[in-house]
Amino acid sequence: MNQEPELIQSPLNQSITREGHSLRVDIYRMEDESTWLLEVVNEQGTSHVWDERFTTDQEALNAVHEALADKGIEVFID
Repeated sequence: MNQEPELIQSPLNQSITREGHSLRVDIYRMEDESTWLLEVVNEQGTSHVWDERFTTDQEALNAVHEALADKGIEVFID
């Protein structure tokens, strides 16, 4: 019987609020993988998943902050 690998959530998961809008930042990986996935979910539940995988969860979080600094929160709003 094959057991599904466990999903590991980063302790860096968080909510970010800017300009009256909130985003949920989810950083996770499968227990049998070493790279992290990054997903940002807006208030309407729309998910934005990075194609890139990150070596560390901190790198993933940095990518969110870089996107917000470069493009603003509007890029994540429906």
